[in-house]
Amino acid sequence: MTSVENGKEEVQEPATRAAAEEGAAFTLPEAMTGRASPAKAAVGDKPVFSYITSLPQPQRGIAEAVDALAAKTLPDLQRSVKWGMSYYGVGDGWCFCCGGFAGHVKVMFVNGAALEPVPPVTPVGMGKSTRGVELESLIEIDEHQIAAWMQQVTSVPGVGGKKR
Repeated sequence: MTSVENGKEEVQEPATRAAAEEGAAFTLPEAMTGRASPAKAAVGDKPVFSYITSLPQPQRGIAEAVDALAAKTLPDLQRSVKWGMSYYGVGDGWCFCCGGFAGHVKVMFVNGAALEPVPPVTPVGMGKSTRGVELESLIEIDEHQIAAWMQQVTSVPGVGGKKR
């Protein structure tokens, strides 16, 4: 994907720098049963920043921290909103997602069953090889481990990408 194809702006900023809060408040689902939120599918940084900004606290703070970690860890990061969550990737395809749910934020890795160590959570409705973590607070974010998973998962094809 090129910057033009994905609607990405030249400067890549973490979600904490979203210019303005957009979107109305909504009720977060307890678990993944389809869409995580009413956020519309769109490619680029702005839709992801708007989605994250629309989350209530503490989910917003957790999602902002995950987004900032992704921007710091992956220099060629691309963002998108799909299925009511923020999706991240480099090159072709989407490799992991971050979504707000009632009481927690899910960070899920496509092909996560191949990661070392394998993330502990197997989500319902997100594919047999998807694995991740559920974070209830900022202090639960293990930046070193999550960054390692981000780097590992971007080295294999993501959803919608070509085989590498």
